[in-house]
Amino acid sequence: MNSEHLLLETCLLAGKIMMESGSEVYRVEDTMNRIANSCGRTDSVSYVTATGIFMSLKNSHHTQIENVGERSNNLQKVVAVNQLSRDFAAHVITLSELCTALKKVDQKVPQYPFWLQIVGAGITSSTLMLIFNGTWMDFIATFLIGCLGFLLKTYAHDFLKVAYLDYFIAAFGIGFFAILAVHWQLAFSADNIIIGSVMPLVPGVAITNSFRDILASHMISGLVRGTEAIIIAIAIGVGIATALITMGGIL
Repeated sequence: MNSEHLLLETCLLAGKIMMESGSEVYRVEDTMNRIANSCGRTDSVSYVTATGIFMSLKNSHHTQIENVGERSNNLQKVVAVNQLSRDFAAHVITLSELCTALKKVDQKVPQYPFWLQIVGAGITSSTLMLIFNGTWMDFIATFLIGCLGFLLKTYAHDFLKVAYLDYFIAAFGIGFFAILAVHWQLAFSADNIIIGSVMPLVPGVAITNSFRDILASHMISGLVRGTEAIIIAIAIGVGIATALITMGGIL
């Protein structure tokens, strides 16, 4: 493979992994340019958006484009790409070895076990419920409903394949079971349970990255991620409101 083509492929692959794993745009561009600079190509130009990555070498007029697929939050992949780029800059590995290692990261870097993610969602829900002036009487109910909400969101996302509908279903389930828990006298306050249980669904990373991209003058990507966060927040709110209205008419 031509060295310029290999360089572009490697830079785009690194950028694609980072974007799909929840990294900020300015960090992706910086990593891609550093890889190119380590190859002695100071004429590299990268342009990253929320849905696509562009990389060009001015002096040779080579340009390649990579599509960004569905985004998630996998900081393990971001850390792995950063470490590999540092190793390449320090000449510990060659460009071809970097490309091969990035392909392995893209395919084989594992996430935490699913059961651990569920437990983590429950712990996050119950502890944040206490921080927001909740009571210990609602701790167990919030833990269980937080786990259930995360489970509903994951399965709805995998089976329905409709953007943002998974957040609505998860929020509806949280509101539904929170009201039932109070009705059956298993907990004290439905409001406290709902506030804690929706926390794992809140798009905190998207909101943070949106502001960081805007502050770094990446207006398009920042606004896109901000809009995405707003839509997710609306889906959560509508799901909770629907549950409250539905259960209010039944009970």
